[in-house]
Amino acid sequence: MKNIKKILFVLLVLFFAGCQDDFIDLDPLDSYTEEIYYKTPEQFSFAANELYTNLVGWQAVRGSGLGTSYNTGYGDWMNFGTDLTALAQDYGRGTNTVSNVDVYWTNHYYFLLDANTLIEKALEYEGNATDIESYVATAHWFRAYHYYELLTRFGGVPIVTSRLDVTDELLIGSKRNSRYEVVSQILSDLDVAIAGCPQESAIASSDKGKISKEGAQAMKARVLLLAATWDTYVGTTTDGDGVTVGAGSNKPADYPSTDAMLTEAISLCNAVMTSGTFELWNYNDVLNNMTSFHLFNIDGSGSNPAGLDKSSNHEFIVQGIYDFIERQSSTNISHTVRGRLDPSRKFLDLFLCTDGLPIDKSPLFKGYSTLWDETRNRDYRMWAYYHEMIEENSSPVLTGETDINSGVGLRNSKHKAYLYEETDYRVQGQESQNFPYLRLAEVYLNYAEALYERDGAISDADLNKSLNLVRARAGIAPLTNSFATTNGLDIREEIRRERAIELFGENSRFIDLKRWGIAEEALGATIHGPVIEGTVYETNSTLYDPALFPDGEESIVVGDGTTKRTVIIDPSNERPFARQHYLYSIPVDEIIIAPELLQNPGW
Repeated sequence: MKNIKKILFVLLVLFFAGCQDDFIDLDPLDSYTEEIYYKTPEQFSFAANELYTNLVGWQAVRGSGLGTSYNTGYGDWMNFGTDLTALAQDYGRGTNTVSNVDVYWTNHYYFLLDANTLIEKALEYEGNATDIESYVATAHWFRAYHYYELLTRFGGVPIVTSRLDVTDELLIGSKRNSRYEVVSQILSDLDVAIAGCPQESAIASSDKGKISKEGAQAMKARVLLLAATWDTYVGTTTDGDGVTVGAGSNKPADYPSTDAMLTEAISLCNAVMTSGTFELWNYNDVLNNMTSFHLFNIDGSGSNPAGLDKSSNHEFIVQGIYDFIERQSSTNISHTVRGRLDPSRKFLDLFLCTDGLPIDKSPLFKGYSTLWDETRNRDYRMWAYYHEMIEENSSPVLTGETDINSGVGLRNSKHKAYLYEETDYRVQGQESQNFPYLRLAEVYLNYAEALYERDGAISDADLNKSLNLVRARAGIAPLTNSFATTNGLDIREEIRRERAIELFGENSRFIDLKRWGIAEEALGATIHGPVIEGTVYETNSTLYDPALFPDGEESIVVGDGTTKRTVIIDPSNERPFARQHYLYSIPVDEIIIAPELLQNPGW
């Protein structure tokens, strides 16, 4: 296994040695064996750069050192099959089963070896510790990242912070640490990252994509908000007793209170927001209000009609760097996101009108007669995500359900690689837009939510410095306390609405529904599609053939408050999502090897 590791190491050296400065530009190393490695700052720099290949992105990430090639990639990151999408998938339904092997368990533990090795080797370094501080801090960020991903998928997991040989028996004898212990470990690692990573303003343009101090602060705020709201709305219900099932609920003595976590999250978000380094990418004036489409496909000046390239984007805080020459996606982004992120009825009804009111309260809503009408005077993001299939004064054909689309007539455009000057989108595998793991818009929304969760209120001033900036880019009037009171709006629900829409397709929805304790309700409900009653679909058989939708229609209260017949896409009796599904099962093969790894409750 050690030889495999060395071979992989050499291959990575050769790969990075050929990359341009945008990725890594280091002097060649004379030897790559561990016995003489980690002796110079340059060698620590290389090892830190290797960690970036383990960040989820467009390219599949491989953990092949365990003897089998396991791939993880963007598809699982996009939250396919939530309540906001029309194409049903097993996890969103709650029909997934106990797994023998889970690539996320396997890969994250494999990748933790790299971070742990760098951290441990730094303790043996005989030179000036300051020279390698940023590289060690980067390793701590990545260790926190891998444990965060394990936490959100499995709950409590074994904490391994020492260097281990890579074998299939990696965790023999290991017991699961509780969720609270894992959170503490993540927070501790991020404190080191915050202290040691450079500020974004100090990172050269050729090194953009490296983890910055602000990237560590934003990540810690995300973790704190997750932990605090999970404690509030889910509590110990997914923990198990730690004796016969689950990871248990053991809390470290210094585990912070919910209020303390929210307070620190607010402070960290504010530090990022006021750093003067990041800003929302907003070019609505030259992009015909399509900023929320083009932001996610910036790939050279030909990717949008304003000729804006990646240097214009100061919104992404943690991102995977791609390039058409040096690092293409090598996958099928555009086709995949077009079908698997088709909108549900619920999602389309979530988009506000430009006056800031929901469609059941706004006089600007034009009704459901055609999908063109439905999109008028609405949040710019609605058009940005779903403009492709809608023509003026018409509705698209409903094609019926298949294994690659839901038949709702709309196709998602968010994340689609677009070439303004050439074709509709790049050839599959050649997409080269950067991968947004954490961006400023999320920080704004985390700030607003943390404030409201802590205080049960949020001032207009704080709304204006956070959530309202996101709404403004979407063409929506600001949210104020008086506006909410006058119109009977719940500010907590408006904050959650913004998360649903702004962070759509960015690995937020499943986590949000679970930490708010409402996943059973949201994911167990029937998924509906287009409104039929009172629309062109009711009278035009060329646009809608009921026979193509085997679950039929149902009269429901739709977004404007009226009761109308809508297409059933996935009925509730086929969506048994329950509390057990908040966490995935621990892979059976791992439990066979290490019986101390107790299974999660309900599996």
